[in-house]
Amino acid sequence: MTEQTSARELFRAAYENRYTWDKNFPGYSADVQLKQGNEVYTGKVCINRDLSVEVTGIEDEQVQESVYTQLRDVITHRKRSSFEQSHGKSEFNLGNRDKTDAVEILVKGDAMGSNYKIRGTEICQVSRVMGRMAFVIDTQESLDTGEGYVATRYDAVFRNPQTNEVTQVLKFEETYEKVGDYYVMTKQVVHSYAQEERTTTEFNFSNIKLLEPVAV
Repeated sequence: MTEQTSARELFRAAYENRYTWDKNFPGYSADVQLKQGNEVYTGKVCINRDLSVEVTGIEDEQVQESVYTQLRDVITHRKRSSFEQSHGKSEFNLGNRDKTDAVEILVKGDAMGSNYKIRGTEICQVSRVMGRMAFVIDTQESLDTGEGYVATRYDAVFRNPQTNEVTQVLKFEETYEKVGDYYVMTKQVVHSYAQEERTTTEFNFSNIKLLEPVAV
């Protein structure tokens, strides 16, 4: 009983230590530049107060979709939801501790078959199996904002769960700056390795402005 309690409490402490935007987050607008190889695209983005996303000014639909997806991922990590809301129905057990002093948190009852590793009060690994895709995300570096941590360098390894063959590796590097009371991403570099193909995609966000609160 105590082991399960401690696994849950360990995970809860790390989950609640993630940096998220509070209920007063007003949203923000920014200029975006996307670079891939010799190609450069520019446009404008807006994350609204309700966390909906708008991307304008990019004519290439695929590139526009890429920026939109990237911002939806940002929101997934910054959106605040309570531990009970997200993980209340799951059962947690402690697994092994590795040589970096990270401890496994094994989860039962999670719809996405997730397991985690916790180091101190940070989630340093997420492992999921989703149908024909399995992935492991390892955090290498993080930023302590004083209000929770943000992963700033992490790797994602995708495998075929049937054969265990690696299908793609993504390496992320991110930069955050405080605008007003909120930390927002100003740069993301993604190195992608798939079969023999290697690409680097760079997202740069500038002229970031928090939106004016709506007058009541």
